[in-house]
Amino acid sequence: MNLAAIRMVAFDLDDTLAESKSSLSPEMAEVLGQLLDVIPVCVISGGRYEQFESQLLANLPATADLTELHLMPTNGTRYLRSVDGQWLEIYAHDLDEDEKARAIRAVSEAARQLELWEDDDRVTGPRVEDRGSQITYSALGQRAAVADKKRWDPDGAKRERLRAAVSGRLPDLEVRAGGSTSIDITSKGIDKAYGIRALAEQTGLGLDEILFIGDRLMPGGNDYPVLELGVACHAVSGPDETVEYLHELIPQLIPRRGRN
Repeated sequence: MNLAAIRMVAFDLDDTLAESKSSLSPEMAEVLGQLLDVIPVCVISGGRYEQFESQLLANLPATADLTELHLMPTNGTRYLRSVDGQWLEIYAHDLDEDEKARAIRAVSEAARQLELWEDDDRVTGPRVEDRGSQITYSALGQRAAVADKKRWDPDGAKRERLRAAVSGRLPDLEVRAGGSTSIDITSKGIDKAYGIRALAEQTGLGLDEILFIGDRLMPGGNDYPVLELGVACHAVSGPDETVEYLHELIPQLIPRRGRN
């Protein structure tokens, strides 16, 4: 990896910067604030903007330079920047109402047929969520405990069965395994590679000037398309490892302070 060329660091959110649907740790918040003093940062996730607010923005240090932070909810189908202290939506590319209705019907029917539709008393928070540009099915609900999510599908087999079944019902849409219990449905070609390409277009950066950090960079993982795109990537196993890596990375970036 040629760190001398890097002009932006991009991150996955869940299980990279924070545990699934959880707030940044104080250690992560501090080191991200330090990184923002050195180089522009992007966070890209399949989650909605509200998830970015509660997990990320609400926990950054008050001194963090938000003008250097780029937010890409729902895999970059939305793009937001901080302007005069407010988060401004630069663009949004949503599914149409027919696509949303067909996606909700397909994932609900397939989950029931495969017996992956859990009883209501096991579900915490929204199970099927309209995120505008993405429909997300969360088997245990968006607010389920992290430990319960990790136990539900440790090898990814349940998500793959559901993904394949839903994909067969929606040939015109993209169906991908999302987080530890979720399936995401979007327009064709929408993944984190789409978001990183859009980020490069918005910032004028080359793909070789972006470093991406994520926890699911293995084949089949929802970060893997970024690696396939040819972007420099660093794999982590969770937020603690991300903090360790950033402590190593920041001193190597400080001499260059290139800003966009």
